[in-house]
Parts: sequence; C-alpha cells; structure tokens
Amino acid sequence: MNRTPNGEREESPAELTQRLGLPFKNLLLLTRALTHRSFINEHPEALEDNERLEFLGDAVLDFAVGAWLYNHFPEMAEGELTRMRSALVCTEQLAEFARAFDLGPAMRLGRGEDQAGGRKRDVLLCATFEALVGALYLETDINSIQRFIHPMLETATDQFLYQSDMQDPKSRLQEWSQGHKLGIPQYQIVSVSGPDHDRTFEIEVRINGQAYGHAKGHNKQIATRLAAQSALDAIENSPME
Repeated sequence: MNRTPNGEREESPAELTQRLGLPFKNLLLLTRALTHRSFINEHPEALEDNERLEFLGDAVLDFAVGAWLYNHFPEMAEGELTRMRSALVCTEQLAEFARAFDLGPAMRLGRGEDQAGGRKRDVLLCATFEALVGALYLETDINSIQRFIHPMLETATDQFLYQSDMQDPKSRLQEWSQGHKLGIPQYQIVSVSGPDHDRTFEIEVRINGQAYGHAKGHNKQIATRLAAQSALDAIENSPME
C-alpha cells in the first residue's frame, strides 16, 4: 500500500473505482478529477489538474440537486427551495460528502499541500468532490449522477430540516390556534404513494375540525412541517376576523 508524505495510506484511482463501484472505464479522466494543481506544480509530466472538472461538476450539482428538491418538495416555495439548494451545495456540505466517500486518500496533492493537511481541508475536499461529479457526468450521464448523489441528499436534507428553523411552523401554528382558542392542530395522513424506498406522504392539518393546509413530503415529519407552513400562509393571506 502506498503512503502519503504524512505516512497515511494512499489510494489509486483504480482502487477508488473498485471500492465505490464507480463506472469509470477511462481512468485517466478519474485521475484528472483527483489531481490538485499543487501536484501539477511538482510533477510537470502530469497533463492537467481538476479545476475544469470542478467547474463542470459545480454546474451539474446545481442542476441535479435543484431537480431533486423540486420533485421531492412539490409544495415548497421557490425561496425555500433556493435556500435548501444553497445549503446542500455549499463548501462545507460537499466536503462532508467527500468525507463520506473517503476521498482524502485518493487525492493527488503536492508534497507541501499534503504535509499541510490538504486531504482534510474542506476547500480541497469540496473541489475534489465537484471534480469527481464532473468526471462522472462526462463518463456517464445525468441519470448516473442522480443515482450517485440521491442517497446523500436524503440524509443531508433530513438533517438540514431538523436543525433549521423549518421546525418552527408547527410551533407557530399551535401558538396561533391556541391563542384563538381553537385547540391544538391535528395532522392527518391523506395518502401515501410511491415505492417503499421513495414514499411520498400527503398530510392535511385541521384546526377545530376545519382544514387549514396540506403538503407532500418524502417522510411524515417533513410533510407535517410543510403542511403547518401551508396553514400559516393561508392564515396570513386570509386573516381571521
């Protein structure tokens, strides 16, 4: 097993492909995706760094993440979709995706960058992940990209929604309903559709027996929060006398 200048294990592009099950026939393309410009500076025989692939991967991720959010949150407003996409493609989140795939040992860095801890830096991990996505897109197609990133998006989105102020709509709706002496909002499942691995739940929120809002989401918790927000929007647009 090869070692980095820091004595850590080093993974070849072929080993990375085998470990992750990546459909790369062109290992030179994958090698380029893993090559930082600091490596080129010390190895002039290397042909190209990963910056162009990083540029491509950034654009591909913007589209793929945006399309996934659009389809998974049909009731969500454009502004909230934009905010969620920004959170999912930010440097820190993409670096976490890179860590989940353990890309650090496969990165081709110059000795100085490596010794400075480059394999653990968010900026370099993010850039390598974007370049990998760009290379995968060139090797395959957008459908392969979606299959590659969708499981990560499921997990990251759940965490984001749980931690963000999107939890607030349920509390705010309950405060409003109790303030108007209407009792506690009740959330009911209207329908469940889709295969087991990709369910869509439709939730309706009722207050004092009256429907105030409904929404769909890929799990009950998300659909419930979106239904609460839908009710708050309806209340704001038609204030109670």
